[in-house]
Amino acid sequence: MKTLAILGDSYSTYLGWIPEDYLHWYADSGNDCENDMSSVEDTWWRLLIKQYDLELIANCSYSGSTVCNTGYDAQDASGTSFIHRMKRELGEERKGGRQPDILIVFGGTNDFWAGSPVGNIQYEGQTDEDKKAFAPAFCYMMEYLKRYNPYSVIYNVINDEITGPIREVMEEVCRHYSIQNINLEGIDKQNGHPNTAGMARIAEQIAKATSWGR
Repeated sequence: MKTLAILGDSYSTYLGWIPEDYLHWYADSGNDCENDMSSVEDTWWRLLIKQYDLELIANCSYSGSTVCNTGYDAQDASGTSFIHRMKRELGEERKGGRQPDILIVFGGTNDFWAGSPVGNIQYEGQTDEDKKAFAPAFCYMMEYLKRYNPYSVIYNVINDEITGPIREVMEEVCRHYSIQNINLEGIDKQNGHPNTAGMARIAEQIAKATSWGR
């Protein structure tokens, strides 16, 4: 049985399946916005777990979170960002040191929606100021994840509606670190979030792009 860990945003949350102090979007009783999702079994990751007999060991997903430390309305997001949270379940603060066989990173959507500064690709020496922008923060994240999870196969999933510089940064940085990008296409959504049909398409496209899903 292969193990799975997720570093994500609202698309990967579900009440009761993420750390208790993390914000969720999906829940059994529905969510804050109209959407037909009402069971964890319909999430993209539970569909993959059931189909390929995976064991989920960490779901480090937080609704509304950006990769970088700049959130909506240019607010400080250093307490919820991907580059902050990754240390807790997937890095230096991880208890037990258990690395996943498969690590799926699924973010950038909130950086795109929030209009977070993009900045420039920077592979080392990022300062706190640099980490307020997406490009240096994304570089920092991918290097960190590879360093603390050397035995994991890392995949970066790109939401189909992300365009422009953020998508270009993801593609170039992942090439640099030999991390496979999975570019989603045609995902059904309600209020910006995958519905049951969209979740099924995400699972299908991730499986098709990976060696363990073939």
